[in-house]
Amino acid sequence: MALIQYKEKTKTRRFASKIERAGKNENAPKALRSLLQKHSGRSKGKITVRHQGGRHKRQYRAIDFLRNKFGVLGTVVALEYDPNRNTDIALIKYADGEFRYILAPKDLKVGEKVEAGEKVEVKVGNAMKLKNMPIGTMMHNVELTPGKGGQMGRSAGTSLTLQAKQDSFAHLKLPSGEIRMVSLEAMATIGVLGNEEWKNINYGKAGRKRHMGIRPAVRGTAMDPRSHPHGGGEGRSGVGRKKPMTFYGRPAVGKTRNKTKYTNQFIIERRKK
Repeated sequence: MALIQYKEKTKTRRFASKIERAGKNENAPKALRSLLQKHSGRSKGKITVRHQGGRHKRQYRAIDFLRNKFGVLGTVVALEYDPNRNTDIALIKYADGEFRYILAPKDLKVGEKVEAGEKVEVKVGNAMKLKNMPIGTMMHNVELTPGKGGQMGRSAGTSLTLQAKQDSFAHLKLPSGEIRMVSLEAMATIGVLGNEEWKNINYGKAGRKRHMGIRPAVRGTAMDPRSHPHGGGEGRSGVGRKKPMTFYGRPAVGKTRNKTKYTNQFIIERRKK
């Protein structure tokens, strides 16, 4: 998908860009869509996530992260834009008449066939268990817990690589460079997710961010010490504390991962910095 530069030369649009994405499908089944409730980063009236509010109305598309329709052939009916994620989605019509949405990998075309199962053809859009995938396969929508649905590799342009199989685990290389062990019984979808140019978009003006529900962010160093752990100090003194901390007072720089976290045992190699 190509990055498109705006032709307008006004001050706000001069450097703005957008990405060529799939359009909306007016004939999509309404059962797969529901109104997405606005919360504006609040729980019980209190702000729990900062810098959220406003936003355009959205409908949520129910995505099939499980890919548990084994042995039923599906056809890609349409590629659609999804306002809730940075990658496009594909509408699949299965042989039994059921419709489902999946994340659209790169090079998946309308009219192609996709299938999920124990052993299926190794091609873009098909889903299978890690134990049946050949070494070197690039995949997305990977399960961490078998049967829970895909949790890793779900954003635009990302993919995981199968590096090895040992005992009951597969060794997967994540986009961050981390190498992690995942059960061989976990499901994954073959292919690299599209829309990889998404990270290069220049929004150009504040209004586009407000439509997305992103409010202005004030630097912590510009606040007083009561409002933020970085606040305080005489003049522009930088971080007012001995070391940078999060909004909640926890250390924010250095090795901040919990040393006793139970998932540490599944990490073979930490991500490259």
